[in-house]
Amino acid sequence: MSKLLEDLRYRGLIYQQTDEENISKLLETESVSIYCGTDPTGDSLHVGHLLPFLTLKRFEQYGHKPVILVGGGTGVIGDPSGRSEERQLQTLDIIESNSRKLENQLRNIFRDGKEIQFVNNADWLGKLSMLEFLRDYGKLVNINYLLAKDSISSRLDSGLSFTEFSYTILQGIDYAYLNKEYGVKMQLGGSDQWGNITTGLEIMRKLRGDVEAYGMTIPLMLKSDGTKFGKSTGGAVWLDPEKTTPYEFYQFWFNTSDADVVSTLKKFTFLDKEEIESLAKSVEDEPHLRKAQKKLAEEMVKIVHGEEALNSALNITEALFSGDIKGLSSLELEQAVKGMPSSKVSISNENIVEFLIQTKLVSSKRQAREDINNGAIYINGEKITDLDYVIDGKDKLQNKYTVLRRGKKKYLLVEYN
Repeated sequence: MSKLLEDLRYRGLIYQQTDEENISKLLETESVSIYCGTDPTGDSLHVGHLLPFLTLKRFEQYGHKPVILVGGGTGVIGDPSGRSEERQLQTLDIIESNSRKLENQLRNIFRDGKEIQFVNNADWLGKLSMLEFLRDYGKLVNINYLLAKDSISSRLDSGLSFTEFSYTILQGIDYAYLNKEYGVKMQLGGSDQWGNITTGLEIMRKLRGDVEAYGMTIPLMLKSDGTKFGKSTGGAVWLDPEKTTPYEFYQFWFNTSDADVVSTLKKFTFLDKEEIESLAKSVEDEPHLRKAQKKLAEEMVKIVHGEEALNSALNITEALFSGDIKGLSSLELEQAVKGMPSSKVSISNENIVEFLIQTKLVSSKRQAREDINNGAIYINGEKITDLDYVIDGKDKLQNKYTVLRRGKKKYLLVEYN
């Protein structure tokens, strides 16, 4: 078995292979062009999309040549795989805009790569007429063959349009085109892409006979409790820093459970086996230190957003932990307060006790006085122990909000009407 496949097995990244023996030989004997794709049905990828592309990056580290496809053509339809209902179609302008955004996100992840090729299947599918599609490709794929695909059979009861029914043939055309024009010999995807990958192999076999081409999928990523990986309490965790800030991205990974963190380190990071095993031992012996979670969060921010974004995320984390948020830059401050519980007030000058009641940080004047006397109240990171303290302009950060803290962890963002 090739060293790459050994590494992928250690990390739990192999689910299905079309021909394990010949894939291993191929990876040992030549630098292989391998592709992975995504459709621009949204304007950002999320962490649930990451694993196939990070696995593709591993192929690159072992000397192979990644080809990344952004489906400006297939995205017009949308993949029915893993869906229980028909997809809402996007306009061509939106698809084109989304394609650019997704490509930029992926270019950032592969920013150190030297032999990365980006392609868009709108360049060849967009030139294909309906009659050419039906005559040249539709004739190659039997209806019974398609009905056996999970992505299609699972939708027969709830309904599936001919548009989505034809999707797997279009993705098969992609693989056949890339094999012929770019020398691509492998396709990589999530486990839900197995049907689409094998359709591509079937089309190539019918078109050109015995073609050297293979497919591999990675397992669906589930948490130890059986739930799908990639969601947080606030919804999807996006790769677009405008949707999910690097600080929020850091916190998502840092909050990984002890039961999941070692598996996540193996699959998502590029740490070697020795370091992962050392972190696994730390989870067992000193879980309170959360060394594995910290390393996971640092690596993931660095991979997706870069070193500068990581430094900023660490700076915000330290500032919120220590309470010293005044030292944050304007951009860091915006990240720090995003997602905080908030309260809107219309007052500008108010006694601290009344202010705490107004913002609903405390429920009574007695509680407010008690918290102030006990040193549990902080205004923008500074402890307030004076019952006569007045909140005014000096306490407004960027002239628009004040950050309250009660105790060690309870934060409230106060916004002024």
